[in-house]
Amino acid sequence: MYIPFVKVLGIESSCDETAASVVEDGRAILSSVVSSQDEIHKPYGGVVPELASRAHAEVIGAIARKALDGAGMALNDIDGISVTRGPGLMGSLLVGVQFAKALGYVLGKPVVGVNHLAGHLCAIHLEQSVEFPFLGLVASGGHTSIFRVEGFEKVRRLGSTRDDAIGEAFDKVAKLLGLGYPGGAIIEKLAKDGNPKAYKFPRAFTGKGSLDFSFSGIKTAVARKVAEQPGYSINDIAASFQDAAVNAVVQKCVKAARLEKLGAIVISGGVASNSRLRELMKNAAEEHDIRVLCPSAKLCTDNAAMIAAQGTHPLMRGYSDPPDMNALASWPLGD
Repeated sequence: MYIPFVKVLGIESSCDETAASVVEDGRAILSSVVSSQDEIHKPYGGVVPELASRAHAEVIGAIARKALDGAGMALNDIDGISVTRGPGLMGSLLVGVQFAKALGYVLGKPVVGVNHLAGHLCAIHLEQSVEFPFLGLVASGGHTSIFRVEGFEKVRRLGSTRDDAIGEAFDKVAKLLGLGYPGGAIIEKLAKDGNPKAYKFPRAFTGKGSLDFSFSGIKTAVARKVAEQPGYSINDIAASFQDAAVNAVVQKCVKAARLEKLGAIVISGGVASNSRLRELMKNAAEEHDIRVLCPSAKLCTDNAAMIAAQGTHPLMRGYSDPPDMNALASWPLGD
């Protein structure tokens, strides 16, 4: 059974954003609402899981209502519900999954749980046309992975971080430098007035031939440099760190695209908003006639529109998850 023109309510609560969106036919965003928890977690320099789940529980109903109102729809007007099942913080995920299942039960509507990373890979289709297959990069606070994307529901993982994600490295370095949270935007801003060649920091490579990353050592290298050189330039530190982290991702992605003979690289996730990453990726890819595409900033960060879009495809096939579907803190994609 194939159902066209599905209107899907998407729910996202994998980390510290509570989001809801209504998407039609997997492409048209009718509404998208995101409630940030940055102010809650800022004093701690990172996300506190218990505080995150509590905040989700407090606002998720209101956020879903706001998304429906923004789309000019009543609850019964939706055809199905798509919710982030994992990976992410277990407490945060449970709030979204339980809310979606309860709503689906009351309305008699199908519910599907989707992989958060698959949602990021799907975000590009909400704004641009890109043919399968392509190389997909998900770069965020919790993930750094490269995929061969054959279709909406057919993905193969080519490489991923073995420890810290690139966004996590940005946050840790920002905390080390006393810059505040979240660290990515702060470091990017400082780096614009810095010299990226002032300090030599290690690249996140993991051996010849590997497409994996390792970002755990770069924070240690920054800490050591700061301790050794009290009169350091914070702008130069930021620029040098950013280029070291970003260059590793760029080189791995271009290498993977060439190995897989793919003509397009799609970058997504919160770190995909980084202008230096976009610039270096485009410059490196152009040398090999590879296109680089990226969603707008609002679709790079965690949002429910990408979750609704990804969930549209199983819903269109008539699929729904059983009532005992549970959240998955760890849910590898494409293994």
